[in-house]
Amino acid sequence: MVTQEQRKRQLAREKFLRQQQRRTSARRKARMRNSVIASVLGVIVIGSVALYTTGVLKGNDDKSNASADVTPTPSASATKKAPDPCAKPAAGKIKTLTWKKEPAVTIDKSAKYTMKLATTCGDIDIALKTSAAPHTVNSFDFLAGKGFFDHTKCHRLTTSGIYVLQCGDPTGAGSGGPGYTIPDENLKDASLKGGIYPAGTIAMANTGQKHTGGSQFFLVYKDSTLPASYTPFGTISASGMKVLNKIAAAGESTGAGDGAPNATVVINKATVTKS
Repeated sequence: MVTQEQRKRQLAREKFLRQQQRRTSARRKARMRNSVIASVLGVIVIGSVALYTTGVLKGNDDKSNASADVTPTPSASATKKAPDPCAKPAAGKIKTLTWKKEPAVTIDKSAKYTMKLATTCGDIDIALKTSAAPHTVNSFDFLAGKGFFDHTKCHRLTTSGIYVLQCGDPTGAGSGGPGYTIPDENLKDASLKGGIYPAGTIAMANTGQKHTGGSQFFLVYKDSTLPASYTPFGTISASGMKVLNKIAAAGESTGAGDGAPNATVVINKATVTKS
């Protein structure tokens, strides 16, 4: 028999998948609309330069997740945008890199590793759970070493139902990844109690299916109700939490609780260090 808690988690997952489908559809329509506008401008103004714009905890890696029976409501950010609290991004370009398979695990599973995300909004330091999530930590060590995350935007901020900042997509649209996937790990972590990913958690985004994590991840700035389906692989420092709360305070672009952050959140440099 399905328990009430199991049913609650099932409803949360189903709602999350519905939100992801709606979000994907909206982005597709926006891209089509922008293409039509650009074409019309090209006909009217010969020789003009067309400008374009681009748009979870769904990943591949997009990953937005939603708790059961939570419907985001419009916020003041829909009509009045908060000041950007962050600096301009460092000079540089995103590297378009992909690989066919997960890199071999070469980290020392018994050692301690930390990750630093040097962002436009401040440094976010993270203690990684190496022994509990070796594939995940190894992948981040590999990708950071290749400069995969450098100059990438954190493309999604959710401020209603769940409270997360999502990063790690070089396309900035919520659908990019490294070309390979990694297995789910550490889903029974002691920190995940009562269906809650606690504030200070960093976890992997995925497609909603098992073992589909890639490069996208989310940073939890406030306790969030989520099914235990997203690999928790580190803990954010107190100073990093201050940076996250600053980003969250600036709000997101739609005013509905789920969209691009108003703050200019760019990872200038990601570094993984063995300590």
